[in-house]
Amino acid sequence: MFDYIHKQISRQMDALRRRFAQTEGLPFSDVLSDETIQNIIEEEVSSYRNRIFPPIVTLCAFLSQVLSSDHSCQNAVAKVLAERVAQGEPPCSSNTKSYCNARLRLPVRLVKRLVRETGRLLHLKSEEGWKWKGRSVMLVDGTTVSMPDTPENQKTYPQPESQKEGVGFPIARIVAIISLSCGAVLDVAIGPYKGKETGEHSLLRQILGSISAGDIILGDRYYCSYFLIAMLQRLGADAVFQIHSGRKSDFRRGKRLGKNDHIVIWEKPKQRPAWMNESMYRQMPDTLTIREIKINKKVITTTLLDPKEVTKNELGKLYTKRWLIEVDFRFIKTVLQMDVLSCKTPDMVCKEIWVHLLAYNLIRTVMAQAAYRYNLPPRTLSFKGTLQQLNAFKGTFLRTAKTRLSIMYGYLLEVIASHRVGNRSRRSEPRAVKRRRKPYPLLTKPREEARNELRRGGASA
Repeated sequence: MFDYIHKQISRQMDALRRRFAQTEGLPFSDVLSDETIQNIIEEEVSSYRNRIFPPIVTLCAFLSQVLSSDHSCQNAVAKVLAERVAQGEPPCSSNTKSYCNARLRLPVRLVKRLVRETGRLLHLKSEEGWKWKGRSVMLVDGTTVSMPDTPENQKTYPQPESQKEGVGFPIARIVAIISLSCGAVLDVAIGPYKGKETGEHSLLRQILGSISAGDIILGDRYYCSYFLIAMLQRLGADAVFQIHSGRKSDFRRGKRLGKNDHIVIWEKPKQRPAWMNESMYRQMPDTLTIREIKINKKVITTTLLDPKEVTKNELGKLYTKRWLIEVDFRFIKTVLQMDVLSCKTPDMVCKEIWVHLLAYNLIRTVMAQAAYRYNLPPRTLSFKGTLQQLNAFKGTFLRTAKTRLSIMYGYLLEVIASHRVGNRSRRSEPRAVKRRRKPYPLLTKPREEARNELRRGGASA
């Protein structure tokens, strides 16, 4: 019995690693090693019976579900059933109940650790040439996702006040730290869209432990806060943010470094923020030494003070790369379809988000392999093109003998490296949609209330 269980687990781990080109002899092949997966499962799942859906099978099915254009549980179970039959095992039931229960049992900490570990290893193993002036740059920003309108989701992730009760949807806020060099998600914090301590600053403070000494944190004007910059400096990190709209800059003051380039002293705000206790407030520095530059009508603030080490133009070019985190969110929310979640309870919503992020990191790992082999920056490769190739090669990898796997992976990486992102510097597009919606009226009252009106012969909206 135990030999059978061990064989089943080994086969599933092998299938997962084959799916994402994680085989010996390839660069970054230890980002998702058998040992890493097994250790995390053993630490997070104390014991489990020999079910159709042990943790590794459940995780693989969940990953397959978020990577498929059909996100249904029925489709995920159908794939597991087909694989069992192909392996000569008894077919499982096509009913989704067992799989859904297995997803409930899957610890969210297990998926979190896999995301953080894959992101950490991928970032650490990034080539020096992928970094900015030899330093690691971390992108920070926030986004939101919607989910089904259930009482449980509404309680944890209440809908915005602008939406009428019964016709709105719960919304979760997500803040992420993403590596500029390789695009890997290092950590995220998830919280409600509204309520006390639910803003992007609050969520970012929860994951500051993922930032290391020597990192450069790159973010938009929302993050240009005295206390956040002070906290980053205490971690040994530097900051590059656009100046907050509430703070004015006067280049006639301070120490002049060049045209529209100077060093100024910021004084600690006299009012202590509500989230900060008195002891922490007293420990904050009384002043911060900040460099401000103005380029392309934007004022950029930074703790990189030496104009000889980092020129004004280099800072301006670095700030333009902040937009890449917006593109990364688009990949996760649009290409991987995380924009509107499907789970109906907060625990499963959280799990669904983390599984999407794990899938994203694994795709980024394959892109890093192709970039390394063909001496290209990972950011020049197409994310969607990589996903398309992985889906196309998936069946081939599972059927290919181990002796030929390296050859097949070579073909895969060559094709991925050929899908390059066009040079879109200084691209400017209107934030508007050309295609019109179909002329259906919007639901302006709870669905049950609208149904009752239809039964009585009244209006439908």
